Amino acid sequence: MSASLDEVLQAIRTGIPLFLERFQECLRIPSISTAPENQPDMLRMSQWLQAEMRRIGLEHVQAYPTPGQPMVYGDWIHAPGRPTVLVYGHYDVQPADPLDEWVSPPFGAEIRDDYIFARGASDMKGQILAQLAAVEAWLAQGTCPVNLKYLIEGEEEIGSPYLDDFIRDHTDLLECDIVLNCDAMIHSAENPSITYALRGLAYFELEICTAEKDMHSGMFGGAVRNPIHVLTEVLSGMHDASGRITLPGFYDHVPTAEDDERALLAKAPYNDAAFLKTAGAFALYGEEGFTTLERLGVRPSLDVNGIWGGFQGEGAKTVLPARAGAKLSMRLIPGQPLDMVEKQLRAYLEAKVPAGCQWNLTCHSIGPGSVMHWKSPYMQAAADALKKVFGKEPFLRREGASVPVVRLLQERLGVDSVMLGFGQPDDGIHGPNEKQSLPVLYKGMESYACFLYNVGRLKPMSVHD
Repeated sequence: MSASLDEVLQAIRTGIPLFLERFQECLRIPSISTAPENQPDMLRMSQWLQAEMRRIGLEHVQAYPTPGQPMVYGDWIHAPGRPTVLVYGHYDVQPADPLDEWVSPPFGAEIRDDYIFARGASDMKGQILAQLAAVEAWLAQGTCPVNLKYLIEGEEEIGSPYLDDFIRDHTDLLECDIVLNCDAMIHSAENPSITYALRGLAYFELEICTAEKDMHSGMFGGAVRNPIHVLTEVLSGMHDASGRITLPGFYDHVPTAEDDERALLAKAPYNDAAFLKTAGAFALYGEEGFTTLERLGVRPSLDVNGIWGGFQGEGAKTVLPARAGAKLSMRLIPGQPLDMVEKQLRAYLEAKVPAGCQWNLTCHSIGPGSVMHWKSPYMQAAADALKKVFGKEPFLRREGASVPVVRLLQERLGVDSVMLGFGQPDDGIHGPNEKQSLPVLYKGMESYACFLYNVGRLKPMSVHD
């Protein structure tokens, strides 16, 4: 049975009420991978996703166990001579704190105006369900223009600790021509975009200790070191006055953006005022000599994500703490050797932490950045899909965030990815009141359907062939 693209798009529009019902049901499962108390919810989310995949007509759906959360797999391989698309996503979400800053419950999936508010609405349950809705519309017509495989993990938000091993051990299962990575955003509904490069991520925890126990600040203050003072001095010294990171050798392997790429980035419909409004920040900051987009895409960054030490309760307590700590992350440019980053940080700490202080550094996760082939026929298939649905040619951009699976799949399977998702920069992912625009997501469903149609017209081939 054959189906026209117009019939599929009409089926998507007709199916929106059911989609919205399923979307809210999914969002009400608090699948927080980092929290031990939410482990039953992680299992429930995995089971819900498998049931949904079977419901729309995918086959061989199962959860592959790992030492952590299971990998959910499914496929539909009935399009001989057509490309095989591996769809990647994740079903875990970030913690919802601070809870008191949410206008509505973080797992209530409340709809206000044209937005749905919930943790995971944009990152990324909305994206994976929109893609499944597009496939459902195709399969309901009795066909699909491509072969499909799914790899949906449950630990992306904690660094995907078992993903590399799983891909390595299941290369035959995951063999494909192209990866459709739904963990992505567009710039805006008026100006759609496609990401062609991602930064890597390294995440560390640092603790500095100056004594065996907490002390009275009147009896000992001024006579022994305060670990909070030491910690803040060490952290503040990681940047110089020009915004450059001061770890020894940190920029040795950071490639310089070529003039043509800087010109490509400059074409983006971007201005600093809109960026500040989206961020809610009071002023811009960054490495001198680069635009804001360049700082986000072609330059690395280092940020302190959390800091602790001493008395944190109500009122006053004159304590001189024994220890203090911080969590910090680095966004890395493709080409920076991952095995060097921790060595550079340790060399800095060895030089900067004063004698008489003990320190301990833990690396929680580290993943590579990646650059995708933005001139490939698959990337063009995505651009054509966005142009048809949104009515405007998308622009290409580098993304400052990290999706390590893109590089892992390049290395393990020898295939590239197309980043196609429909969150937006002001969705508030990882923060309170995360939201997803429903009109944009509905267009995303149609875009996914058009993308599959366009890919189905290509010859099966890897972009590396």
